[in-house]
Amino acid sequence: MTTFMLTDTTAGKISAQLMHLRHQMGAPAIGMVLTLVVICDERDQYDSLRAATEAAREHPSRILVVINREADEANRLDAELRIGESTPGEVVVLRLYGELTEHADSVVSPLLLPDTPVVAWWPGEAPRVPAKDPIGALAQRRITDAKAVHDGIKELATLAKGYAPGDTDLSWARLTPWRSLLAAAFDQPVGKLKRGVVEATAGHPSAPLLAAWLSERLGAPVKVSDSAGPGLTSVRLSLADGELTVSRSDARLATLSRPGQPDRNVALARRTTAELLAEELRRLDSDEIYEAAVKRLAKSYKAG
Repeated sequence: MTTFMLTDTTAGKISAQLMHLRHQMGAPAIGMVLTLVVICDERDQYDSLRAATEAAREHPSRILVVINREADEANRLDAELRIGESTPGEVVVLRLYGELTEHADSVVSPLLLPDTPVVAWWPGEAPRVPAKDPIGALAQRRITDAKAVHDGIKELATLAKGYAPGDTDLSWARLTPWRSLLAAAFDQPVGKLKRGVVEATAGHPSAPLLAAWLSERLGAPVKVSDSAGPGLTSVRLSLADGELTVSRSDARLATLSRPGQPDRNVALARRTTAELLAEELRRLDSDEIYEAAVKRLAKSYKAG
């Protein structure tokens, strides 16, 4: 891997250096399918960049990491460029100082790959309305992570108020295996749902989101209850002919119980941030099912 540092530079010089490095390595800019812009703090940049790089093995990308530093310093842009066999696509770590911290979009815009989608990801704290954020406005897909903030449920409710097509949250991606398993369980007649409960660690934002999705799809009240964890631990649905239960205690395997059928073990492993991010990068259109679930969660949160 080739790493190149630029101090007190400009977006134009970064673009020129990227082109020079590609030609030097004999690796033209082909095969990259999107630009992933990661907006994070210095303390989060290592883990965020590692997850983005792993996700880019499935979706070769130009990864732009935007780190706002001291706003009271003189205007300056520092950049770290990485290109090589161990890096799928390209990585540019941007550190902004002074007034540039308020105008990150003017730095990012010239570095976007032409004619390819743009995805913005906030691994930590996100803007209240991602679509109206200067960088979020450049993106077709905007990914947040409510689990990364102190009150993740409140965060999801707030994000729901400013929802725009293209928004999503990793709390939703964490539910994909649960939703797939539950949807498959209802492929066979199981009776009408009367009520349900989702059990999870206290404050886990995926729990009320899953409850909202179940309520929206099945037309019955589903509440949230605390458990010892880790994360989501069970879903219990009271049906006309018994109880359908998915119970997970070890973050790897779950037990599916259905009325009139023997219990069976199913794989239901917790996934890494890189796996969640890679899933979200597979679809760049609007997710209407997420929209309905998160807006229902927001209504429940307000009512509560």
